[in-house]
Amino acid sequence: MFTLERKGTEPAIVFVHGFLQSSVYWAPSLDRVAEHGIRGFAIDLPGFGASAGLGGPYTMAGLADALALQLDSWGVRQVALAGGDLIGARHWADDAVSTTTGWWHMLALTTGARVALAQGEPEQAERDLHDALVCGADIGARTGVADILECLADLSCDGGSAREATRLFGAAHAIRQRIGEVRFKIYDADYEATVEAVRNALGDEDFQSAWAEGAALSTEEAIAYAQRGRGERKRTSGWGSLTPTERDVVRLVSEGLAKKDIATQLFVSPRTVQTHLTHVYTKLGLTSRVQLVQEAACHT
Repeated sequence: MFTLERKGTEPAIVFVHGFLQSSVYWAPSLDRVAEHGIRGFAIDLPGFGASAGLGGPYTMAGLADALALQLDSWGVRQVALAGGDLIGARHWADDAVSTTTGWWHMLALTTGARVALAQGEPEQAERDLHDALVCGADIGARTGVADILECLADLSCDGGSAREATRLFGAAHAIRQRIGEVRFKIYDADYEATVEAVRNALGDEDFQSAWAEGAALSTEEAIAYAQRGRGERKRTSGWGSLTPTERDVVRLVSEGLAKKDIATQLFVSPRTVQTHLTHVYTKLGLTSRVQLVQEAACHT
């Protein structure tokens, strides 16, 4: 649908032309940002320049949705994440989770999980990844499942479950081999380091055995295995189980801020704030803000 010219590496700037124009308008700006190593996208909107038509009524909402989906396919969220723009990546991921369905929803959840990992929020990452797995299972997804399994393997490694991590890595590798899916280069270094860590933890013979067990699984079996692993992990509760971001949410609730204001303070969406609150209530066995404020007062 779209045509574009892109230059530079990352982070990303997207140049969108005005009415009755085309991406050629932005050519000088594209060259300038590329000189500074910034990845620039100059896009012909549907029906303009060299791009095909939208295939439906031309509305701002329709153009915005089409543009968002196309940017996803070009990996712009991953570009923000790779460039260290965690706030931008988090906003994009939260917005996409709220507005997409199907495979795009699975991708948004996976990207959100990577952002959570980068922010030191493993529990949030695990929740997003398992929601992505559920979505992937529902739609019979193939592409994207290996990324989810590799992220879960990272979490298993950090949690001391080297054998589980190795099985997940083996399953992900087999999926990539079957469908020809490659990993984003920006994730290769972390992947190789974690694989080496579990190999060292298990020893070569046990590592090869666990890897083969994972590689023997079909995509559906690999998803089921990852979901079983979640149920077998130890659940945490109590004040000490709160993540740093969950504690920030509790602190701001204690200060009397509404969800929208908390979201602004933490540079996240109101949906993310509600998710954090839900998990805080579950961990602490509480049911209301009043109880939460009282509990927080006992820990200050």
